Amino acid sequence: MADKIDRILDEYVAQGDATKDKLLGVAFVVVSKNGSQILYKGAAGRTNLPVDSSAFAPDSFTWVASLTKIVTITCVMQVVERGLIGLDDDVRPLVPDLAQMRILWGFADDGSPILEDNVKPITLRHLLTHTCGLGYDLVDPDLTRWSYAVGRTTNNLSYTLEGWRTPLKFPPGEGWYYGSAIDWAGQVLETVTGQGLGAYMAEHICKPLGLCDTTFRSLTMTKRAAGRTVPCSFRDSSTGTLSSGSFPVPVDPPIESGGAGLWTTAEDHVSVLQALLKASSPDEKGGLVSRATVDEMFRPQLNEVQRGMLTYLAGRFHDGIVPEFPVDTRIDHGLGGVINTEDVPGKRRKGSMMWQGMCNAHWWIDRETGIAATLIVNVFPQPDSVVVKLYNDLELAVYGDLVPSKAAVI
Repeated sequence: MADKIDRILDEYVAQGDATKDKLLGVAFVVVSKNGSQILYKGAAGRTNLPVDSSAFAPDSFTWVASLTKIVTITCVMQVVERGLIGLDDDVRPLVPDLAQMRILWGFADDGSPILEDNVKPITLRHLLTHTCGLGYDLVDPDLTRWSYAVGRTTNNLSYTLEGWRTPLKFPPGEGWYYGSAIDWAGQVLETVTGQGLGAYMAEHICKPLGLCDTTFRSLTMTKRAAGRTVPCSFRDSSTGTLSSGSFPVPVDPPIESGGAGLWTTAEDHVSVLQALLKASSPDEKGGLVSRATVDEMFRPQLNEVQRGMLTYLAGRFHDGIVPEFPVDTRIDHGLGGVINTEDVPGKRRKGSMMWQGMCNAHWWIDRETGIAATLIVNVFPQPDSVVVKLYNDLELAVYGDLVPSKAAVI
């Protein structure tokens, strides 16, 4: 398998200055639930545009956007295990900003927003499953229009409470929509633990797993990550070529974003996935969370209405949300990511969980097969068609070698 994946990675990265339909660099790590077994660890390409830039590696350090969510959610589920809060507790009394959020029903003829007070509880489960009604203002036309109407100048990537404080798209529990919910779940954790999210994560995730390259504060890693920090690259939609640019988020964030704020490496990130895999084993003890907690995280959480909205949005933005699934794959959402509720031909098994980030990085966990993987790239905008093809080739290669008896020809 290793030689095959090496060839795939090499095929997709730029050689010299020819960046058209290529990536600058990529790292990919596949692990199993058996101890600390690594099934594949490799990388290809370089970290930056100049051809003499450092080689991309599994320990290349970069912003991973929404790959943050699964790490934050694992922290939150630890707090639930400890009995500090329940999944179905109303969290509005803990986070006043959530209590003040109103429902946006549309706009009057003069352009003013039509808002209504929310009287329904917002639970931790709502936040972790994106069923609370919150969206991302930068990609939602109604929230963009609302921001303009009220004279708002911040946004969800400002990493401030004001940037995450938007109206609800619907009453909590009455739909599915992707947005700042995990940022607010991080605020709930800070309230019930009395610790900042970064401090809690360092103590309860990074320290037990021996992770040294995961942080919300990239400036603290300037010396340690010198020579292996990956900046942003941007693809020109008309030419397919790449250029360098600045990150769309603050380097020194005012607040630690549980939804999109982490900087990490492929090696560190996949270690969290492996810990969740290992907790699935009956004889595994002393993991980040219990097997019962992981079972709940991987249990489909949506009702018919919520599942319909998720399916609609996944179909509408198919290449961006679930590029690894055929468009008609039945999906649901757990406490951590999207779940495919049927086998994907030649790929992951029923009950697997996945997500991706704005930077086009991806992860998946397949409990049935007992493998997990993290793919780290940093290219904008999302979705990047080159990454979509790469990810497809990588997953087919992994499953073709690991479980050939069940792999299907596509």
